[in-house]
Formats: sequence, C-alpha cells, structure tokens
Amino acid sequence: MSVLAGVRAAIIDLDGTMLDTIPDFHVAINGMRAELGLGPITQQQIALMVGKGSENLIRSVLALDWDADRIEAVFAQAMDAYQRHYLSINGNHSVLYPDVIAGLTAMQAQGLRLACVTNKPIAFTTPLLKQKGLNGFFEVVYGGDSLPRKKPDPLPLQTVCADFDLPPSQVVAIGDSSNDAQAARAAGCPVLTVPYGYNHGESIHDIDSDGIVNTLLEAASLIRSHN
Repeated sequence: MSVLAGVRAAIIDLDGTMLDTIPDFHVAINGMRAELGLGPITQQQIALMVGKGSENLIRSVLALDWDADRIEAVFAQAMDAYQRHYLSINGNHSVLYPDVIAGLTAMQAQGLRLACVTNKPIAFTTPLLKQKGLNGFFEVVYGGDSLPRKKPDPLPLQTVCADFDLPPSQVVAIGDSSNDAQAARAAGCPVLTVPYGYNHGESIHDIDSDGIVNTLLEAASLIRSHN
C-alpha cells in the first residue's frame, strides 16, 4: 500500500466511522414520524438510509409510507420536525466506536493534520464533536451544508487539501461508505475504509478503497508504517 507513502494529513468521516449515531437518528426520526401521524421504524431500516445528508434521509424515510407528491407537500414540515427532534437529543444516544480517541491521538502524535468531513449538517456536527471530546483533534470541520456540494462529490475533500496546502496524494480519506471512497477517488486522495459503519446496506468489500482497517488506531499504525 505504497499509496500511503508521504501522507501528511487525514480527512475523517463522522457517522459510522467515529460515532455510532444510528440510535440518535432513530429517536429523532420516530419523533418526526409521530408528529406526522406515522408509526415508528427500526434502527435497521434507518441504517440503510443514512450517509447522504439529511434531505436524502428524510425523503427516504417518508417514501416508506407516501408517494412523491405527498412527500413534497409535507417535506418542509417534516424537515423542521426532524431537525428540532435531532438537536434536542444530539449525541445523547450515540457512542464512540472502539479506539477512535486512541487512533486520533496516534495520528496527531505522528504529525498528521486532521480534518472532519461529514454529510451531517454543521449545526448537528459541531456540538456533537464537542460533546464526544473530538473537537480538539480537528483543524477543519465541514458539514454537509458547509459547501455547495457534499460527498460523494470531491469538493469537500478538495477544499481540505487546499486548506492544508497539500496535494491530494498526501491526504488520506477514512470513512465507512462508498460516499467516502467515491469522493476520495474523484479528488485524487488515497482512501481507507472501516468495516463496521453504514454503507447503504452494501458490503464494505465491494468498495474501491486502498484498504480496510478495523479501527482508526489500526489506520494510524498503517499510515505510520508507510512513512
């Protein structure tokens, strides 16, 4: 994996990579559904829908019950309800994956610059990183609404490379889904994937990445071994 030679920075995804946030989504989405007169859905259903931003998530959730016209008619109301519920519980039910803090600490110790790029709205992202003790690791944080386009578009990754004044070949992306890998490939960044997150119900082994790492600590060790 010589593609990791010369890596000087890492761009790390949030949901499904650093935090298991499905329990938060579950509470917020079912709160929204109750307001709209719909019954609750399961965490397993939600796990297949997250990762492509809030608008995509809410449309997918409503499509379980309603056609496109009905969804359009209630979308603004649904989105408002979802955001209200999410902000009220943000982080209360989500948990860090194993070795996330250890992995970030190891990356910092070897001199890597760190950015967090997520499709989660920035208003949800900033307080969540702070609550979980992650905010101090990242020089740059971009949410799904921070820039004109979100992953799998390469723009957020290209923006971090410009922020760090590094070529994409020296900035590794680490994530849990095809969104992360597609964005990295399009940006020209090497990419590592974790096997435990939410990949839209698809196998992590079907993703075009430069390697699967079981934890962020393993990612840190792998990057160090090539540098």
